[in-house]
Amino acid sequence: MASINLIEAFQDFKEAENIDRPTMMKVVEDVFKTLLRKKYGADDNFDVIVNAEKGDLEIVRRRTIVEDGAVEDPLAEIAYSEARKIEPDYEVGEELYEEVEILDFGRRAILAAKQTLASRISDLKKNVLVKKYGDRVGEITNAEVYQVWKKEILLLDEEGNELILPKSEQIPQDYFKKGETIRAVVKKVELKNNSPVIILSRTSPSFLAKLLEIEVPEIFDGLIVIKKIVREPGERAKVAVESYDDRIDPVGACVGMKGSRIHGIVRELKNENIDVINWTNNQQLLIQRSLTPAKITSMELDTEKRHVNVFLKPDQVSLAIGRKGVNIKLAQELTDLTIDVFRDNEGEAEEYDIDLDEFSDEIDTWIIDELKRIGCDTARSVLDLTVDELERRTDLERETIEEVKRVVKAEFEKE
Repeated sequence: MASINLIEAFQDFKEAENIDRPTMMKVVEDVFKTLLRKKYGADDNFDVIVNAEKGDLEIVRRRTIVEDGAVEDPLAEIAYSEARKIEPDYEVGEELYEEVEILDFGRRAILAAKQTLASRISDLKKNVLVKKYGDRVGEITNAEVYQVWKKEILLLDEEGNELILPKSEQIPQDYFKKGETIRAVVKKVELKNNSPVIILSRTSPSFLAKLLEIEVPEIFDGLIVIKKIVREPGERAKVAVESYDDRIDPVGACVGMKGSRIHGIVRELKNENIDVINWTNNQQLLIQRSLTPAKITSMELDTEKRHVNVFLKPDQVSLAIGRKGVNIKLAQELTDLTIDVFRDNEGEAEEYDIDLDEFSDEIDTWIIDELKRIGCDTARSVLDLTVDELERRTDLERETIEEVKRVVKAEFEKE
């Protein structure tokens, strides 16, 4: 009965953890052979038979029948008179097969076997989990939010395995509630205290790459290849793509008709601006494309020092730099160059400024449009005018103007 209970328990384990039958049988056999070695000193003459179909276990002892007084190895041999007590028809030279009752090992030994089995099954479970997610690193997975903590989120996959989404791997605008299903890429599998920890990410460039692969069939089919992705999660991303088919426009294919393909990705990434550009081995052209949406007038490239000076018209400088300097930072990562921005007409370093459109998440569009109407299209142009002047020249209320000036001023104070 004890043996049957053991096997039934581990059949349940097998179904729950997807452990294959041969592995399960080998584990059970190893555990009981260890038990036999402890009791008899060796397991050579014992067969552990596991019947996974019926869910039972049988231990059989094999011994050769020898003449009385000729027993040299008690583990492998049995005296003729002893054999006849078991079965009168036995003859000298025959093999005697005898079933070993598990209860004969004693309660302590049986309990130890159960604990050892549980430990071995736990190790198998860990190995299965490590292999499953180790093979899926870089792939997107769906999981349900189970617990939200300050520094990380605990998720459960469809099989109930625990996954971790650290705060550092979340987009700043991410907000999740218990029971919500989220998408993330498998970043890595770690071992902590001998237990596997599956780390997910929504900030990794590979997450954006896989989202594009899902939305753009040409990328999935290999007709378009993603050469490089750089991201400032939740703010902006730049994706350099190349087509292996001259008939396919890689940028157009990624963006889709009226942005149909890219819009879903932008929503998933919490309105992250995504610039898709054509990859080229022409460095000057790549620099120009990487600074999108700004347009460069000219540049001075020093390939040895990995440095470039770019010259732009005054109204393009703030676009090139971007809010919080994100645009130029990503351009540098994409081109692997240090980029310095200058006004084209002065040849001097441009004082840091920000295009007013970059504040659209904090300032209503109609307010920005009203400020642009009087020529205030950058942050500094707003700060250069007093509240009284802005109130006189626009249709905005004083409180609104003060709030706008506070928002744009706070951005410069961060720098």
